[in-house]
Amino acid sequence: MNALYNLSIFLYSILIKITAPFNIKASQINKGRRQTFAILQGSIKHDRPAIWVHCASLGEFEQGRPIIETIRRQYPEYQILLSFFSPSGYEIRKNYELADCIFYLPADTQRNAKKLIELIRPEMVFFVKYEFWFHYINELKKKNIPLYLFSAIFRENQLFFKNTPWAKWYRQMLHGFAHFFVQDQKSVELLAGLGFRNVTKAGDTRFDRVAEIARNGKNIPLIEKFKGNSQLVIAGSTWKPDEELLARYIHSHPDTKFIIAPHETKHGNVERLISLLKTPVICYTEATEESVMNKQVLVVDTIGLLSSIYRYADLAYIGGGFGVGIHNTLEAAIFGMPIVFGPNYLRFNEATSMVGLGVAFPVSDYDTLQAILSDLLSDDTKRASISLQCTAYTNQNLGATNIILNKVFNKF
Repeated sequence: MNALYNLSIFLYSILIKITAPFNIKASQINKGRRQTFAILQGSIKHDRPAIWVHCASLGEFEQGRPIIETIRRQYPEYQILLSFFSPSGYEIRKNYELADCIFYLPADTQRNAKKLIELIRPEMVFFVKYEFWFHYINELKKKNIPLYLFSAIFRENQLFFKNTPWAKWYRQMLHGFAHFFVQDQKSVELLAGLGFRNVTKAGDTRFDRVAEIARNGKNIPLIEKFKGNSQLVIAGSTWKPDEELLARYIHSHPDTKFIIAPHETKHGNVERLISLLKTPVICYTEATEESVMNKQVLVVDTIGLLSSIYRYADLAYIGGGFGVGIHNTLEAAIFGMPIVFGPNYLRFNEATSMVGLGVAFPVSDYDTLQAILSDLLSDDTKRASISLQCTAYTNQNLGATNIILNKVFNKF
């Protein structure tokens, strides 16, 4: 099985190199991995202990951020080393000021794992949510360096819980973790079924992150001018299928204002979205407080703004539900509002919980979308009730960061 795994890692690395000239993400991974060891050699200082935090991409970084920032605040003696697998995480957060060093994770080979760990000499390591890399985990175990998995979710259909030769080999990686901090009781039970007792139900650190965003949010006069006295729907991280449904609603409800923040903010995609909208529309980067007042739609064509503008919404639509899965619902939920999204949401604990509470509403077609949006926007009393329930739900789920770090640093 080791040989098959090594072959798959080798073939993936070759594929990245072959496609790099034609694919920007492959090019970024290829270039970034080549620079990793030089970056580390120029940044690591062994006069201070190091903590290594690894995130797959930007979403996992948002889960890791409360851990990083609390360590930085409470344990300033540590260097914090931050790695990414994906360009969508690294390229956006490569200048994150609270990490001492930020790098691409090299391909998971035995040689790379040994070289990287010997170079950074971490005192402890945190992997976020779904990261399972055989050689890195194995090398950390060999060196008795504690490895923690947090904000994790385990499901019955994962390879760990199947009864095949490949699954049995894959399960070995779980023995490399010093402790699992999981989001739900089902994950506790699944790991217990495999004999693991080093498990704590801590919850999801994203709740702590969005609460921090809400506490530190600032007024944005341009958004205030755009909204005026109108009702405002904010559609975040949208894709083409989301936008096509929303456009139909926008065109038939000219008195309702919309902010659309597409998942992809490249010029071509923003131009496609604008061409879909047959109503007064303006891009955020071109808008002024005067020019937005007579527009129905504001398109956010820049990154980093979405989580701060949800505070102005009467209702939020979260994109991705007509594809592989919805994006971050908690950024909107923390501000207490009804949330709408497409049908592919069942892999997300917070989304299923909010649907069960009656504060989030899945839609599968335009008729459903039209009915739900019209009902919610026309009923102030219902929205107020949902707001209270939504706020209570997010408040009840705060505290994962403290649970994790109190356990890790033996503070009881």
